[in-house]
Amino acid sequence: MATTDGDPWATVLDVLPDGATHHDADRVLRASGWTGCGTGDWAWALRAPDGRSVARISPFDPAAPYSAALYRVAWDTRQVPALFGHRVLDGGGDLTLMEALEPVAEPEAAAFHRSLAAGDPEVAALVGHIRAVHAQGADEQPWWGPLDDNPANVMRGADGRLVVTDLYYADGPNLYRTVLEDPDRVVRAFPEERRRYMTELPLASSGGWPDGEAERMRAGLAAADARLRVADGR
Repeated sequence: MATTDGDPWATVLDVLPDGATHHDADRVLRASGWTGCGTGDWAWALRAPDGRSVARISPFDPAAPYSAALYRVAWDTRQVPALFGHRVLDGGGDLTLMEALEPVAEPEAAAFHRSLAAGDPEVAALVGHIRAVHAQGADEQPWWGPLDDNPANVMRGADGRLVVTDLYYADGPNLYRTVLEDPDRVVRAFPEERRRYMTELPLASSGGWPDGEAERMRAGLAAADARLRVADGR
């Protein structure tokens, strides 16, 4: 696993119990002195007491393991974050431990994305890794999205280098629309143990789920699960 000079807080993975969920990961980290430092639509982040590490915690994120895979295979480019640990959590959640990063001005970030899109020599090795992992995700995951060229995904490490993060994502709007309109399709695509908490996303940009929508999704999925069990003779 890629790392810099070793992160003392990476041992948090060792103290999480078997079957730990995103609730457990958040509780364990906060009890160890980690503090909130940001919330997005799919996940929230906690910063370690020493300020060097960040934990990204999601209740449900099919794309997060592919980001972790990219950070591992592309570490030698020094254009991805240092990965200190990764664990798929019970119920489909995700915990990623990585180096703390700082924002980059939008023009500089957009220029980095243009360089990636063009496959410029200085990022050619990274582009090869990005495309290979993205192709794997497209082959393995339903509702797989294209590469995300949001300038906010380009950040700066403490050593000054530019890195790219969170390039991969599930097509959330289409996925959650399908949960409401055709839950049977969703339960066939995602086993129950991989989507147990899919209605617990923070959805920071929209302020959360509309009234009653998460409850309707949970009810629809439960009914679809029951139909699938009957069809399978369970």
